[in-house]
Amino acid sequence: MRVHLVDGTFELFRAHFSPRTTSHRAAAGWEAKATVGLAMQLLSLLHDEQEAVTHVAVAFDNPIRSFRNDLFAGYKSDEGVPPELRSQFDAAEEAVRALGVTVWSMRDHEADDALATAALRFRDSVEQVRIVTPDKDLGQCLVGRRVVMVDRVRRKELDEEGLWARRGIRPESVPDWLALVGDDADGIPGLPGFGERTAARLLAVHRHLEHIPVRAAEWPVPIRGASQLSAILEAERGAVMTYRRLATLVTDAPLAESLEDLRWRGIPRARFERWCAEVDARAFLATLDGRPTRWEDGAASTAREGANATGLSAR
Repeated sequence: MRVHLVDGTFELFRAHFSPRTTSHRAAAGWEAKATVGLAMQLLSLLHDEQEAVTHVAVAFDNPIRSFRNDLFAGYKSDEGVPPELRSQFDAAEEAVRALGVTVWSMRDHEADDALATAALRFRDSVEQVRIVTPDKDLGQCLVGRRVVMVDRVRRKELDEEGLWARRGIRPESVPDWLALVGDDADGIPGLPGFGERTAARLLAVHRHLEHIPVRAAEWPVPIRGASQLSAILEAERGAVMTYRRLATLVTDAPLAESLEDLRWRGIPRARFERWCAEVDARAFLATLDGRPTRWEDGAASTAREGANATGLSAR
């Protein structure tokens, strides 16, 4: 048994900004491109024979603000999100529920916190937890082959050894690494001069920020400009520890569902039919009978993503 934990916010933004798709209007006239694209992406996952989805949940930031904004003013927020996308946050959650999938709508916490909490909660009860996201933050949740990350856009999978090969760090050092190098997506600035390789070399040896020696002479070699970097690290010690806290995912977010609650029992026909009518995407109804989906509007190209793997088609 495996459980799939999906980063719904990432999937929603991916659908909205896809250059391969155009606007899609719901029956009431509101912009629904991101919502409909998200639904197609989830259908692709649910019908992927290789993924063999049996237990699944999708987590969303709704709103994007969280407790982290109280810790650091520059942390990511709803500011700058296109209004036509922001207006679809609730609709996106309803689309996922219409597919018969559990939704975690996070408010004080973030979607990533829900994914991290569920990964820890369920990892000893299943063969594998598959976190469906390319987000670097979730690397801290990896455990051998028991908890892995799945990037369906690039068709890549990352486990604990893969993280070591790619980044040169272990999962427990991911928040420290992000604190040093920064994360533009989350508004974490990092420290000047600390690139990915430099941070990795330090953390491969010392694991965490507080274990990095003050004296540059005690740093692993070769690190170019070690004396200057050690001075920056000491001068910004308070700031970098805040950055690490921002990057550290919560593993006790309030999730009520048990593993059995995440079991996917198929698409609920009546609810799905109502949703298709509301967003003017009746072509999706073909999936109820196992027939190929033929989507005639400009968003059809989104449907092509993963179509070969799912048995769905679009034109």
